[in-house]
Amino acid sequence: MKGALTPAAAAEMIPDGASLMIGGFMAVGTPERMIDALVARGARGLTVIGNDTAMPGKGIGKLITAGAVARVITSHIGLNPETQAKMIAGEIEVELVPQGTLVERIRAGGMGLGGVLTPTGLATEVEDGKQIVEVDGNRFLLEKPLKADFSLLAAWQADYVGNLCYLLTAHNFNPVMALAGRTVIAEPESIVPVGVIAPDVVKTPGVLVDHLLIRAS
Repeated sequence: MKGALTPAAAAEMIPDGASLMIGGFMAVGTPERMIDALVARGARGLTVIGNDTAMPGKGIGKLITAGAVARVITSHIGLNPETQAKMIAGEIEVELVPQGTLVERIRAGGMGLGGVLTPTGLATEVEDGKQIVEVDGNRFLLEKPLKADFSLLAAWQADYVGNLCYLLTAHNFNPVMALAGRTVIAEPESIVPVGVIAPDVVKTPGVLVDHLLIRAS
């Protein structure tokens, strides 16, 4: 089986200070066992890139509560009062990015593009310190690509060579994050023989996946 790891072993691979892309939308599509293992390891100084910080006790919110996160690049912290309090207290640096811009920056990182041109954020605080590019008389912000040391993804199924498929809203950020992490660790609900997942159902091909999480025996 491709790169099989227990959650604890995977957490040991991730050093303090690493940058992580973590899939999910309010914890739907988030690798909960992977996050629990990072909390148990006592991880510190992490940079987390994700759509949101979920809620206390769920998804990325567990890392926030545990004091594992130094910086967050995200589109939404509104449902996690702990993230808000730590940001106000200066304990966590938060970069708020419009949601569409966030996913496009991740895609740009994965595709090797130099950035994204978008009008979103012009004449707001989002514009501060960013390059303005004019195209055909229209102004755009240049938003730089995002990459990470690790992408941590949840999937519905994986096969033995790492092909992944997702269910429903778990399709959100996971497939694009698989492109932008130097090391990709997937946490499937089940691992099946090659051929069980139909080719047209595969959303992340196994060539992008370095490790699959298995349940500790």
